[in-house]
Amino acid sequence: MNHTPEETLRQGCAILDSVLVPLGFKSKFAGADKGSGGHFATGAYVNGERKLELHFRHSLGLVSYHFGSASIGPKAYMHALLGTRGGNKYPGFSDDPLDGFLDLAHDLETYARAFLAGDVNEFATCIELARREESLSGFARLVKSEG
Repeated sequence: MNHTPEETLRQGCAILDSVLVPLGFKSKFAGADKGSGGHFATGAYVNGERKLELHFRHSLGLVSYHFGSASIGPKAYMHALLGTRGGNKYPGFSDDPLDGFLDLAHDLETYARAFLAGDVNEFATCIELARREESLSGFARLVKSEG
């Protein structure tokens, strides 16, 4: 059964609600439109200065963590928290578009304490770690991960 991006985003947000709403986050549907890549829908969860931005086209695509003026994508955030060994589930690979939301909910609940309930300095530390890691050459990152 095919759903519109808006319908799928709303279904996915029902999954994320179980993690975010009890912590004071409120979902905000931003809209749906059609761009050069097709139909899409966007939304966010907001709690004060914290915002989890979501974009859905054919799957949960662009996800961004914002805390005050600081922001980071999920790959860099999880890498800063977990290193090269990982353990995070998002982004995964699945034919079911709701699996991305399940994976993101897992990562939020399991690893994203600094974003969900920490202070801005704790979150900024994660961003600084991610930026330092991104500034290393591919070879330096490889050597670091083996050490």
